[in-house]
Amino acid sequence: MKVVTMIAISPILDKRNSQPVYMQLYKYIRAQIEAGSLAEGVQLPAIRQLALHLGISKNTVEAAYQQLLSEGYVDSKERGGYRILPLEELIWPLKTNKSETESEPIENTADEPLLPRKVDYDFQYGDMEIGRFPHEVWKSCLVEAVSSRSSEVLGYGHYQGDAELRAEIARYAFESRGVHCHPNQIIVCAGTQHSVSMLCQLMSLREQRIGMEEPGYAGVKNVLRNHGCSLTPIPLEQDGIQIERLYTAGVQVAYVTPSHQFPVGMVLPIHKRTRLLQWAIDCDGLILEDDYDSEFRYYGQPVPALKALDTADKVIYMGTFSKSFLPSARLSYLVLPPTLMATVQDKLANYSQPVSPIIQKAVMLFMNRGHFARHIRKMRRIYQGKHKAVTTAIQRWMGEYVEVIGDRSGLHLLLHVKGRQSEELLQLGELAGCRVYSPSRHWNHAPDCPGGYIMLGFGGMEEAQLTEGIRLLSEAWFGGKNYLERKI
Repeated sequence: MKVVTMIAISPILDKRNSQPVYMQLYKYIRAQIEAGSLAEGVQLPAIRQLALHLGISKNTVEAAYQQLLSEGYVDSKERGGYRILPLEELIWPLKTNKSETESEPIENTADEPLLPRKVDYDFQYGDMEIGRFPHEVWKSCLVEAVSSRSSEVLGYGHYQGDAELRAEIARYAFESRGVHCHPNQIIVCAGTQHSVSMLCQLMSLREQRIGMEEPGYAGVKNVLRNHGCSLTPIPLEQDGIQIERLYTAGVQVAYVTPSHQFPVGMVLPIHKRTRLLQWAIDCDGLILEDDYDSEFRYYGQPVPALKALDTADKVIYMGTFSKSFLPSARLSYLVLPPTLMATVQDKLANYSQPVSPIIQKAVMLFMNRGHFARHIRKMRRIYQGKHKAVTTAIQRWMGEYVEVIGDRSGLHLLLHVKGRQSEELLQLGELAGCRVYSPSRHWNHAPDCPGGYIMLGFGGMEEAQLTEGIRLLSEAWFGGKNYLERKI
């Protein structure tokens, strides 16, 4: 096939558009190919040439070309540039004659490409160390639970959760977090979002105004909004939620993550914890404490839960096994003050228990026989090593170019890349084989998220992978001219 060289292409690119520039360029070239305006065999302009012609960065052009390559519109040979393929050679057939009843494809306006490329290093928050989980021990607990002939295990189970499991949870909450509670105060739920949904129904929170840290966990925001709650953003200070704003916000319910603020990561100090509890007393308020990853703390002594300081029954404690045990178990729990538990008991009895009684029994056995405590100790050491690996690599490879935020506990940290924008950083990272994420969705108004913020989850990779991933990111972000020339 004869190769024809194209001098340039000239789309209209709007840098103020919410859609990334590389996506605008990719869609323009794709449309021209599908319409036949760009014929098979035509070679796209060199990346450097087109970037200069359009007044955009070379990595933006390369991101567009890579998307065309991944979808089969073009091919690429070493030192041969990008060549448009015949339509019949595309990865999937194109529909050129749509009927009137056919719907148009849904427009994708996300920051990531339509078909994200495979990467070697994925800093996804929520990924965990699964390889060192005691699979055989857990399997034996499952087998024993399944072998039980108890109607509690083989039936629907108690609406509040397995009684023996609740006793184990109560013991664990006291020993690890200082939370005093009776098993009858505990409700077993199927994950944090389900816990919040149950509270909305049991506590009749629909259409109530709820104070929430800004920024704050998007998963909980979505549940509250879907239940008709009105969210009032409460700003953060350097040491956590702004208590004075709670007094003037006109709210009686506040959702907080005091042991590891999500996503910024600060730990609420003791003097603010007492002031937060005092707000609940003064305003007859209620505090929803989400203690989602308190097991993993890397500096200083463990901080007790806010609930451990609650002498006025103003705190509903929310715990989860997703980070400390297995996300697939779909197991979380609520600890309600006795007075509140009494008021919701009749309503709660109308709900079926959402977590499999078999899973509950197996987790109870896992905890009762000491496996859970050993597993937590082991994972604490493992995550301590991963935390050290990623922070040491950041200090070594990125140094003064970045600021690390919220790295005292948990399985993620924020990176503030000074003077840069997250969209560019995400694209460059992708080209280097590293996937990183913007935390902007956890702000009520995404543009309020500082431009250079990147969220790095480190739970799912090995220490060597974390070190190499950070090195590659540093080269991609700060390697400048030499790095981009090698890619081109």
